[in-house]
Amino acid sequence: MNKAPSILRIAVAGPFAGPLDYLPPQGDGPSPTVGARIRVPLGSRRETGVIIGLSDTSDHPRNRLRAATKVLDSEPLLDTTTLSLAQWAARYYHHPIGEVLAGCLPTSLRRGQWPAAQAIHAWRINRDIPDEERLRSVQRAPRQAQILAHIADLGGTASVTELQDLDGDWRGAVKQLVDKQLLEPISDHESVAVPSEAPALNGEQDAAVTAIRATLGEHAVFLLDGITGSGKTEVYLAALQATLRNERQALVLVPEIGLTPQLVQRFRQRLGTRLAVMHSGLADGDRARAWLAARNGSAKVVIGTRSALFTPLARPGLIIVDEEHDLSFKQQDGFRYNARDLAVVRATQLGIPLVLGSATPSLESLHNARQGRYRHLHLNRRAGAARPPEIHLLDLRGQPLQAGLSPELIRQMRRHLEEAGQVLLFLNRRGYAPVLLCHDCGAVAECSRCDARLTYHRAAGRLRCHHCGYERLMDTACHECGGTALLSVGQGTEQLETTLQELFPEHAVSRIDRDTTRRQGAMEALLDDAHSGRSRILLGTQMLAKGHDLPDVSLVGILDCDQGLFGADFRATERMAQLIVQVSGRAGRAQRPGEVFLQTHHPEHPLLVRLLRDGYRAFAEEALTERELMGLPPCGHLALLRAEAPAAGPPRAFLEQARELGRPLAGEGLSLLGPVPAPMERRAGRYRAQLLVQCGDRRMLQRFLARLRPGLADLPLARKVRWSLDVDPQDML
Repeated sequence: MNKAPSILRIAVAGPFAGPLDYLPPQGDGPSPTVGARIRVPLGSRRETGVIIGLSDTSDHPRNRLRAATKVLDSEPLLDTTTLSLAQWAARYYHHPIGEVLAGCLPTSLRRGQWPAAQAIHAWRINRDIPDEERLRSVQRAPRQAQILAHIADLGGTASVTELQDLDGDWRGAVKQLVDKQLLEPISDHESVAVPSEAPALNGEQDAAVTAIRATLGEHAVFLLDGITGSGKTEVYLAALQATLRNERQALVLVPEIGLTPQLVQRFRQRLGTRLAVMHSGLADGDRARAWLAARNGSAKVVIGTRSALFTPLARPGLIIVDEEHDLSFKQQDGFRYNARDLAVVRATQLGIPLVLGSATPSLESLHNARQGRYRHLHLNRRAGAARPPEIHLLDLRGQPLQAGLSPELIRQMRRHLEEAGQVLLFLNRRGYAPVLLCHDCGAVAECSRCDARLTYHRAAGRLRCHHCGYERLMDTACHECGGTALLSVGQGTEQLETTLQELFPEHAVSRIDRDTTRRQGAMEALLDDAHSGRSRILLGTQMLAKGHDLPDVSLVGILDCDQGLFGADFRATERMAQLIVQVSGRAGRAQRPGEVFLQTHHPEHPLLVRLLRDGYRAFAEEALTERELMGLPPCGHLALLRAEAPAAGPPRAFLEQARELGRPLAGEGLSLLGPVPAPMERRAGRYRAQLLVQCGDRRMLQRFLARLRPGLADLPLARKVRWSLDVDPQDML
């Protein structure tokens, strides 16, 4: 009989360097096991932690240790592979293990609760009732008709997840449809649709699928480098089907919540299996149930955003990261992990293949492929009969503009619309105007909490800061001189929408940005208008550029591609090139040929010339050579120590202390640069500064950070600032 452990090593969320030691709880209850949740006293509070170790010894006297209150799980909630991934991430990113593990769990599970059982998981159309009778039954009930049509579009069956983003009281309409026996509730939806037939793959797609299939059951990393419209999703689906045939599960990561509904629908129709959806927009109960379905193996495919990476899988077989270059995979606060990079670690630990897909691969992934760490798969031609769009530069110098539209772009839009095409316009600036200017004294409306200007939102009648969220009613007079001659300067998507409605009154316009997609289901409704053709003109910000398949779009206009050409961040040109290629790829994806017009005041800029003449891959090779010469990622490695406080002095002083602490620890080849104010020094009422650590060797950097970090908390100013360590930072702002 095994002896019960005398010391429990428990990870609790908080700024603790490692796990805390506790005595086992007294009384009856489940035996402590690694991976189980446990309730513990912490100060005067009761917190929920995770057992990550059992021991007979402690660095603290036994009489100083407190007893845990209660073990909450009779078996481990987190398996050894998920725990191993979390512990690796805590070491690499130098972040408290308790906070890392808390981020692995849905909120209810993190708090020690268990989600309520959900008896009804899905509904299916009753096929015993003829179509004509169904239509008559909902003829005078438009809401029910809408729900019924939506379920039919999903293949005849829809889950709670697929209906919850619909506007209004969809549950009431579903109940009435069930009462009419038009819908049948089902308690589980493992077979919610009959798999649809896959289209024939072209030679490049078939070669990619063959290579991935050959590694199922072993570890490999593939970079699926395919131009926009080349059919990367079909490669994913074929690889997923092979994984499911092997009775294994798969994890698919996407960068944005907005991409999940269309992927879920497409994957469900093709795969005909139970999917679990994981993203922050879900109600916590739904998220927890999806998490548990993946853990017990009943959900065969998990689709989610970056936090879904930590979802446990009963029988893992494949991981896919779509749009792997996207910045959204990097967490920008708290536990600052990169889900794409951790996906590589997880696939390695599990011994399964990983597919990283993109039309514009990150320089990091291209560097790894060049070094032989990744297998580079190419899709060089568009699927079917689609052809790459023809790209034109429009010189804006000296041209009269209407809300940022040049006369030539307006003419081209009119031509494509007359030929029954669809137009997509990209402007990465929401609101009506980015600047409110006093015509009398020249003063500009500025945020009181940030070093930033307020954006004018005309429909709401408000001025808003897009950095901290501060807002106020639209000014009626200048705060400096009292003048009333206030001018809106510059263009945003709201102003562009108004101008388009005036220029093209006969065509419906859909604006897709953060302001128009706040309501639940709004994004899906706007995309449905775009797919159905009800909206002939689409305009939006970055969220419109990512992964959406809009086959009727024949013209893409990029209104301002200059803002990324002169950014302070060394990654600015890479991101601008990716954005141009991604947005351009929305055009000409079906039979209709596509055209792209880029408006610029700098048509001779080397980036634009190289990108348009030789393509993204040539640009990336040149950029990699430049990074290598400069020792910048991916050819060098960075960490950023940030500090902030309500006053400007303490952050800089703290970082100066940190620099002095680090100097004797830094070996040759490691540089400490700064401290300097952040590019936007004041944000949300706090002053920010940063200290950059640069090193050509990743292991040397990690050794340095491991020695530096414990001493940071003991610095004299550590309690007067809020500080954080960002390993492999993606945003230098």
